This record gives sequence, structure tokens and C-alpha cells, in this order.
Amino acid sequence: MTVAPATVFSSLDLIGNTPVVRLRKVVPDNHADVYLKVETGNPTGSHKDRMARSMIEEAERRGDLRPGMTVVEATGGSTGSALAFICAVKGYKFLVVSSDAFATEKIRTMRALGAEVKLIHSPSGQITPDLVPSMMRRAQEIVDTGDNYFYTNQATNHDALIGYEGIGRELLRQFPDGIDAFCGAVGGAGMAMAVSRVLKAQWPQTRVVVLEPASSPVITEGRAGTHQVDGIGLGYMPAHLDRELYDEARGIPEEDAVPCVGVLPE
Repeated sequence: MTVAPATVFSSLDLIGNTPVVRLRKVVPDNHADVYLKVETGNPTGSHKDRMARSMIEEAERRGDLRPGMTVVEATGGSTGSALAFICAVKGYKFLVVSSDAFATEKIRTMRALGAEVKLIHSPSGQITPDLVPSMMRRAQEIVDTGDNYFYTNQATNHDALIGYEGIGRELLRQFPDGIDAFCGAVGGAGMAMAVSRVLKAQWPQTRVVVLEPASSPVITEGRAGTHQVDGIGLGYMPAHLDRELYDEARGIPEEDAVPCVGVLPE
């Protein structure tokens, strides 16, 4: 018998408490039990909702963000959609610096949620090593023009980790007997590091593996490259990445990763 979900009184309360699903066809028989944390259950469809909420609410708590101010961020899309959602709920204007190298659906979503979007052109149409840093510079230039802006700056903002720690706490409840290994793809690295901190505090033996595009192996090989995977592989070493909190880094070829999109639903 299906249990009806709880009634909530704010769309912000829909963030988090996501389920896990066991992958039955991707993993061969007689191998480890592999589970996927289904973060698509968040309002804008990704775990970035957790980070966006914590960055905004921690800034409000300190008084850094006040009514009437405009929130600014540089993002390829998922963070932008999440911040646009949070800002819409809370009544802030939101200005995002992005690029035409990222999925048009993400740009449309940000605009549909009320964001003002400024695009930086990528001549190759791909995510190059200098693209995200140039977006961040443009965002900072905008913020420097006045006092009525608040730059969330997800790349260095430690408030982001507060939101992501919720994933770790949920995993503790969902797997009371422990987790042998946790894998997380790395963009800004906030999610993987925050979850690792929670898991390793409870189970020091849990192995944490961070993943990046093999075509831009900054962590695994120390060099940046061009790729087409939105949201990860930013082209520089992430400020949130903590060598004490992961056991291994792996570069995953795009030709291996992309087909999984069609296989996972099975």
C-alpha cells in the first residue's frame, strides 16, 4: 500500500529527503549492491537546490543578504535554476552569468523562473578551460558596480557545504549498516566533500571516489581540457576539494558516461 507524502506549507520544504534506488540492470549479477541517490526529486531536479537554499539562508542570517538586493552567480545551469527558484520564493531579483556552451534547456529554465541571464559566447560551443573562470570574472565585475548585489560565488562559498551535508545525513538513515563506497562527480566539489565529511565521521572506512570527465582530468592528471558535460569538470582545481576527504579520483570517458543516461531508467 502506497503511503501518501506529507503535506508541506512552503515549496522550500520540498528540498531534500530524496529516495535511493538499487540499480538492478547496470550492475552484473553477483556483484556489489549499487544504489543511486535520486536527487531529481528536488524542486528544480538536482541536488543544487540544497546548496542554493543554504547559501541564501546563511547570508540572510548574517545580514549579508537583505530585502531589495540582487543575487548574482556564475553558473552553467543547475545552480542557476536552483538559485532562481529560491530567489523567486523569497522575493529577490537574480542575475546569472552563463554561456551558450551549456544546455539551452537550462538557460530557458533560469529565465522562466525570473532570472536575468547574461551569456558569454563559447566559440567552439564547448566547455573550455577558460570558460568558467571568465564567467566568474564577469559576475565579479557586475557585483563591483554597486552595493545592492550579493554574489553567492558557489565555487568558494562554504555555506554551500551546509546544504550538501543533508545528503550525508539522509544516507546515514537510509543505510544504517554502513556504506562501503560513495562516488560523486565533481564540479565545485562541495557535494562530494560535504557528504564525505558526514559519512567518514560515522564510518571512517567508507571509500570516497570523486569523478571527473577524462577529457578534462584536472584532479587525476593536473591538466584541463575541453568537454561537453554540463556541471562538472570546471577546468581548474576546485576550492572545496579536500585531499583528506577522498580516497581516489577517476576520469570517466564521455563515451562511457553518456550511454548510461539511457540505461539507468531500466
